[in-house]
Amino acid sequence: MRREFTNQSSPRVKGVRRLAKRTFRQRERLFLAEGPQGIREALAVPGILVELFATAEAEIRHPDVIERATAAQVPVYRVSGEVMGELAQTITPQGLLGVCRFVDVGLEQALPDGPRLVVVLAHVRDPGNAGTVLRTADAAGADVVIFTDACVDPYNAKCVRASAGSLFHVTLVVGVTVRAAAQALSAAGVRVLAADGRAPRTIDAALDEGCLAGPTAWVFGNEAWGLADGVMGLVDGALRVPIYGGAESLNLATAAAVCLYASARAQRVGGDSGDGAQ
Repeated sequence: MRREFTNQSSPRVKGVRRLAKRTFRQRERLFLAEGPQGIREALAVPGILVELFATAEAEIRHPDVIERATAAQVPVYRVSGEVMGELAQTITPQGLLGVCRFVDVGLEQALPDGPRLVVVLAHVRDPGNAGTVLRTADAAGADVVIFTDACVDPYNAKCVRASAGSLFHVTLVVGVTVRAAAQALSAAGVRVLAADGRAPRTIDAALDEGCLAGPTAWVFGNEAWGLADGVMGLVDGALRVPIYGGAESLNLATAAAVCLYASARAQRVGGDSGDGAQ
């Protein structure tokens, strides 16, 4: 008989609910993942999913998730709809919520294998944007995503949902300074480029000259004010996405997609034949 929680005020429910706050997440190095897709991706990484809460309806709709969790010896608890509503951080919960261990590693652990494509988020504050960039980085084949110290928490519930499971696919680094990231990447032989809408040189020019084929890290700044003062002094160059129409600019996630796919394409076509953006 599976243990069931029906009391929203029970200590166990309160203990899980407090993981909605960053302070408790960091202290316990645990976070919440909602929905069948997120749980399936968490289960694909051994040891990440600590426990699973499911409504009776979700058990019927997603028996494969329950079976996989049980096979992995992850405790599965049934909860009432009211309790799931208390635990979940979405307006319409999907009936599955998992407690997961943090997946980030130290900067020194992330870079020794010579990454080809890296994302550095600098002062990115919106969790939806950050999660979408993480998902895009995964799709483009990035090896490492670095959330610097002034960024939103990648374990924020909205960021986790926006990543659509990609949080569990890429090597994640959290909490380092932009300077430390840039220095470590340069030491690893990775060219560090800033995505800057004010840069005189475009991605098109860099592609035409074969300058994006080598190992590259892209630095993306804040949604509203771009790159912080001092960042340009830490990178090897800057490129902008050309605007051919009347739009003033691109949002962060869209600009990131253009930059990352430009690098991914260049790296698959040929080797490094240029010196990057100067």
